[in-house]
Amino acid sequence: MKIAMLARNPNLYSHLRLVEAAEERGHEINVFDTLKCYMNITSRRPELRYGGVKLEGYDAVIPRIGASVTFYGTAVLRQLEMMGVYPLNESVGIGRSRDKLRSMQLLARDGIGLPITAFAHDTKMTGEVLEIVGGAPVVIKLLEGTQGIGVVLGETPKAAKSVIEAFRGAKVNILVQEFIKEAGATDIRAFVIGGKVVASMMRTGEEGEFRSNLHMGGTAKSIKISSEERSTAIRAAKSMGLNVCGVDMLRSNHGPVVMEINSSPGLEGVEKSTGIDVAGKIIEFIEKNASPGKTKTKGKG
Repeated sequence: MKIAMLARNPNLYSHLRLVEAAEERGHEINVFDTLKCYMNITSRRPELRYGGVKLEGYDAVIPRIGASVTFYGTAVLRQLEMMGVYPLNESVGIGRSRDKLRSMQLLARDGIGLPITAFAHDTKMTGEVLEIVGGAPVVIKLLEGTQGIGVVLGETPKAAKSVIEAFRGAKVNILVQEFIKEAGATDIRAFVIGGKVVASMMRTGEEGEFRSNLHMGGTAKSIKISSEERSTAIRAAKSMGLNVCGVDMLRSNHGPVVMEINSSPGLEGVEKSTGIDVAGKIIEFIEKNASPGKTKTKGKG
């Protein structure tokens, strides 16, 4: 097979491992800087170019689109979809998962466990918003944040109110969520491929930090998840329409709750903590499923 990968930095662990896994299985794989791709949008003859050369003859594409380039990255991916190239994750699914508000609304629609979440435009509603989520402490999240950046803990009603009003004063959209104290600065990432959880790890934040992101000094270890947690992760991936994703959950007193769904999950933490060849499983999924024009949504929605 001939596989394209969209990635800004080809030297990241995840990207090196995917190239290694594809080449070990005898495939040709080429990495393209997402922002250096450009498009010829012509009726019935869509083209994608890179360095003056048409990209053609590819069987599949692995989109490793960073959160900061979601708009352009999904446009490039849509172009490949229109050219009949099989996407590991479709542009629509990536768009859904990157929009925190939209993803929460879709998960709620499908009855998937979530922390109580509130959203409002007017700061006059701050008191009611805090009341909806059960009062302080609360977690305040920027809609555009990622990897734990833009996530603040409002420990008291006064502190929470100040943070909410400051963000809204800066014209920044935020979500306010209940603080799951019983999770104890730990979360679970379940790695889903093709409707199955293939690996899972527990991440723990460093002392004094309520966020568990590995980028912020957190640690990871392999964990056996419950059948309810497994089902929640699989259903969350299906709600987003993602073939491959990392589903981040907390263990609450009322069962697993989904915090976020990552459509370009890193492989380093999960592979090193579990010893599972996740990159190989991703390439195996592509081998079994890639065929021309198989995009379900055809770039719509």
